[in-house]
Amino acid sequence: MRAIVYDIFGGPDVLHLREVALPEPGPGQVRVAISAAGTNPVDAQNRQDGSWADLHPPVIPGCDASGVIDVIGPGVRRFAPGDEVFYMVDFLNNASGTYAEYHVVDAALIARKPQSLTHVEAAALPLAAGTAYETIIRRLALTRGEWVLLYGAAGGVGSLALQMAVAQGAHVIAVARAQHHPLLSALGALACVDYTTQDVLAEAQRIAGRKLDAVADFVGGETLAESLAVIRPYGRAASSVGVRGDLDRLLDLNLTLHGILVRPEQRRLEAFDRLVSTGALRPIIDQVLPLQEAAQAHRRLESGHGQGKIVLVVREQTNDQPQR
Repeated sequence: MRAIVYDIFGGPDVLHLREVALPEPGPGQVRVAISAAGTNPVDAQNRQDGSWADLHPPVIPGCDASGVIDVIGPGVRRFAPGDEVFYMVDFLNNASGTYAEYHVVDAALIARKPQSLTHVEAAALPLAAGTAYETIIRRLALTRGEWVLLYGAAGGVGSLALQMAVAQGAHVIAVARAQHHPLLSALGALACVDYTTQDVLAEAQRIAGRKLDAVADFVGGETLAESLAVIRPYGRAASSVGVRGDLDRLLDLNLTLHGILVRPEQRRLEAFDRLVSTGALRPIIDQVLPLQEAAQAHRRLESGHGQGKIVLVVREQTNDQPQR
């Protein structure tokens, strides 16, 4: 089968398309004929230097996939060949990712693809929507009427987090460049702030008319530390990226800070199906590229200025037979 592989850590040019052995499912596993593979910043981070994730080249990158089961292993009862599924696999200590024509995964980690989504759309969800779900619903636990400041709102995670916050009834102030504001408003943001031309913290307090209940940071650096001053006492903050700067206000204001590192989970995927079916959630696609252009996808990821997710198309048809 064909897969994207890197033999050394480095820039996007270390990604190469090659033939690799077809994997076989073991007990409790299924093999998926992948139709589309989502890309994520962690894929590029691990490609650059995956030692933090205990990766040792050669590595097939990728965490997200949507496709059709073609073989099941012993003991699999809930799924059968022909089922359309989507899922996320671990990006830690896992050298067999989803940038491939076929992939073996534990049946306990997969869910049926939402019927209203294409494989490209479904592949855009697992990791990014998982991060958004952990941030907005499980950790910040936003409720109706609360005000949240959302950094990186136009990105793959941020655009999904925005929709989830709106579905919870929260008032979202979305931070992104002006070119993204029409989309963010359409997704339900009550207000948008351009960080390149506006004082984000002053604008956020002006819009809300008070201190905010929560801040969600998908940008990193000192963004979250600088934003603690606009959170009300006993409020919450969350970040899925690096946090730097003076965090003393966490203590002074009795704030709760949540660090987010999403893990694979079947139950969360099933929750996405419900959100999609009710119209509360839809993936925002920035670019769709063929598998062989994975390097270009990584360059786009590393630019930091996309709008939504970048997805690799692995195959147009899902009924072909494995090439050994």
